[in-house]
Amino acid sequence: QVQLVESGGGLVQPGGSLRLSCAASGNIFSLYVMGWYRQAPGAQRELVASITRSGSSDYVDSVKGRFTMSRDNAKNTVYLQMNSLKPEDTAVYYCNSVPVVGSNYWGQGTQVTVSS
Repeated sequence: QVQLVESGGGLVQPGGSLRLSCAASGNIFSLYVMGWYRQAPGAQRELVASITRSGSSDYVDSVKGRFTMSRDNAKNTVYLQMNSLKPEDTAVYYCNSVPVVGSNYWGQGTQVTVSS
């Protein structure tokens, strides 16, 4: 049974930082590339960062140099360190595999709001 639980979101001023966490249960973490996705109001969900099982990460251009994704294989947890946050980063953030292998694996997400 796969379960993904995101945490760490909140309200932050522009230029601030947040660190998101996603704890995974089941075999998804050990089998797949993991990613952080986000969905802003009225927009489609987009992949913003991914990390392989060996730790190689990749980012969408809009977050490169500001976001860093990491993983702790012992804890089955992925993280997203977000620095220099902008209002356009406001969204609900989710983790899941890349590509998504189970549409029913989506967790509740964690809300990130960047506003002064």
